[in-house]
Amino acid sequence: MERSLLQWRLLPLLALIASLLSVFFASRSYQETQENKCSLLPHDHFWISSKRIVTPDGIISGSVEVKGGVIVSVVKEEDWFKKQRSRVKVIDYGEAVIMPGLVDVHAHLDDPGRSEWEGFPSGTKAAAAGGITTLIDMPLNSDPSTVSPETLKLKIEAAKDRILVDVGFWGGLVPDNALNSSALTSLLDAGVLGLKSFMCPSGINDFPMTNVTHIKEGLSVLAKYKRPLLVHAEVEMDSEIEDGTDDDPRSYLTYLKTRPTSWEEGAIRNLLSVTENTRIGGSAEGAHVHIVHLSDASSSLDLIKEAKGKGDSVTVETCPHYLAFTAEEIPEGDTRFKCSPPIRDAANREKLWEAMMDGDIDMLSSDHSPTKPELKLLSDGNFLKAWGGISSLQFVLPVTWSYGRKYGVTLEQVASWWSERPSKLAGLHSKGAIAVAKHADIVVWEPEVEFDLDEDHPIHFKHPSISAFLGRKLSGKVVSTFVRGNLVFGEGKHASDACGSLLLAS
Repeated sequence: MERSLLQWRLLPLLALIASLLSVFFASRSYQETQENKCSLLPHDHFWISSKRIVTPDGIISGSVEVKGGVIVSVVKEEDWFKKQRSRVKVIDYGEAVIMPGLVDVHAHLDDPGRSEWEGFPSGTKAAAAGGITTLIDMPLNSDPSTVSPETLKLKIEAAKDRILVDVGFWGGLVPDNALNSSALTSLLDAGVLGLKSFMCPSGINDFPMTNVTHIKEGLSVLAKYKRPLLVHAEVEMDSEIEDGTDDDPRSYLTYLKTRPTSWEEGAIRNLLSVTENTRIGGSAEGAHVHIVHLSDASSSLDLIKEAKGKGDSVTVETCPHYLAFTAEEIPEGDTRFKCSPPIRDAANREKLWEAMMDGDIDMLSSDHSPTKPELKLLSDGNFLKAWGGISSLQFVLPVTWSYGRKYGVTLEQVASWWSERPSKLAGLHSKGAIAVAKHADIVVWEPEVEFDLDEDHPIHFKHPSISAFLGRKLSGKVVSTFVRGNLVFGEGKHASDACGSLLLAS
């Protein structure tokens, strides 16, 4: 009787304590949510689980532990209960794929100066929605171009507190700094991850083309820093038509004739005359040449393979639009498909895929190169005068997967092409893999889920209407994107604050 009476008297006190605890934890949870606006997940320490986790040792069923923005353990399912020693948040993604976040080493965000084309806020929102956790911004199409410490500083100021993913910068190798080692040294000391040059006119006035002499001098400086030179490898030569006056400018084949494969082959042949200096024992040992957006899968690729076989430090990328589209299918006047080098014929596309699968092409990049819709001349459809560039940033993962399935592309290959190898190129050794001590840069996606990329689909880069991928049915829905442990995109929403980090070489 006395025990019952005591229990009855304690009930109000217990209820009060429970109420206070409830308020405390609710307040704490609310406070965590409010304080961490960088992430949709109010936890600094958590696990994510899946039946398909892409690791350097293969695909496992298991869990990844994240703490303080870093991966602290990766365990297989059978070891899960042994490893889990503390009660922390667990997110089970079921059959969705957990993969290292994509590292896009070739994107034009055009900020500052041409943010009406694209900008850091819109570009990095699109990246996060597409599973890209790191972008390396190209030095041209912004105004001014990034060719000095002063212009790099403008980039840094424009990006600060306005990026949802991590962002680094390439500097420009142009005639003014190529033959001035102190100017080039100061740019590299300022933190660019490497340099970029054009072997043909870039279309941007303050980013003039370089020749082999400029490139040779640039490599000798880069060798000391062990950073890469990225090269747009086309050189102007005679084309099948000079100005297109006798051909229909609305026909894509007219534009294709103006930039034949001989432009790529000629540039690469010239370029490889100096890459022998990058061999072990060469005068530029430590430097590295990376050929961007390869389009020609015939003689140009053969030259690259030969140089690699001789020990030249050379890599090459191509882009999803070269793997997805063919010249034969591009509609008359549809200038959304114009880019340089151009999209070539179906036989060339097959050879590009063969080179990807055989490992002769090292990696992929978006070459996201947007502009204002009016510069695309969509109403005129004049391929010879429209601005060139493909807008694709948000969709490179599903495009790669959708078009690659018929060739037997594996999840491990996608992770290599989009994460591991690009990270290595940019010298970002803390990224590119689901492994202990790496940044918790992670994309969660569903390869089997199809979606229509139409006007109703949320697209976050600035001008969706100019994307050549509109109207396509794709496979591969991005579910969640983590950048250094912050859930920056999930369930169609972005984190409210832009907390991406600036990546500067030291």
